[in-house]
Amino acid sequence: MEKQKIHFIPSWLTAPTTAIQVHVIGAGGTGSTMLTALARINYALNDMGHCGLQVTLFDDDRVEEANLGRQLFAESELGLYKAGALVSRANRFFGTAWKARHIRYEDYRGNPVTITIACVDSVASRRKICDRLEKPCADSHHRDRPLYLMDFGNGRHSGQVLLSTLGDISQPNSEKFQTVAKMGNVFDTFRDMELQEDDGLPSCSLAQALQQQDLFINSVLSNMGASLLWSMLRNGYLQHRGMFVNLLDYRSVPIGV
Repeated sequence: MEKQKIHFIPSWLTAPTTAIQVHVIGAGGTGSTMLTALARINYALNDMGHCGLQVTLFDDDRVEEANLGRQLFAESELGLYKAGALVSRANRFFGTAWKARHIRYEDYRGNPVTITIACVDSVASRRKICDRLEKPCADSHHRDRPLYLMDFGNGRHSGQVLLSTLGDISQPNSEKFQTVAKMGNVFDTFRDMELQEDDGLPSCSLAQALQQQDLFINSVLSNMGASLLWSMLRNGYLQHRGMFVNLLDYRSVPIGV
């Protein structure tokens, strides 16, 4: 009988001595709802005695009229940087001390962190993120090296979220399970598949924006991705590392490790 595939996360992630560093790239439809979900995860982890998350949000865009309604911004935030508006609100509401960087991630000169969450709207940007994060991993054994990348992609009614490892992650010996040390990125995993992405065209109104992405596809994906991250940190292992979602017929298909 074939053993079930399992990925065990490093044990220190379930009981760290300091907050786990997280980078979120993109503060649009998916990123804005993902940040709120991360704040809820952080609050729950703290309540259970865990050190929680320290999040930095990257985005150089400002809030525009077309963003209202589909993304989590108010009229009073028009003209503000998206990252600053979201992080400031989360810090006030949840008592966190998270950070906003009003730059594109490719212009960031700091080091990658333990978990990176890519909420960008083009395949080209996602490939740049994968390439940058995977470069330093081959010969790095430091505890704080980048370990995981969560990638989101969506079209108008459907999308996917996929968690990958940045290099091999040491696994315990197991007679019951087939442990998986490396989970490939979205480009390695779906070589022959056309990845979902936004068309990248600017919108002048909410009605026009909804022609590109439906009202709830971003929030559905971000909450399912957050649930995956919560399960990973709460349980210490993964049986699934992502899912496909289609809101036209309300289907969700899990992706095994």
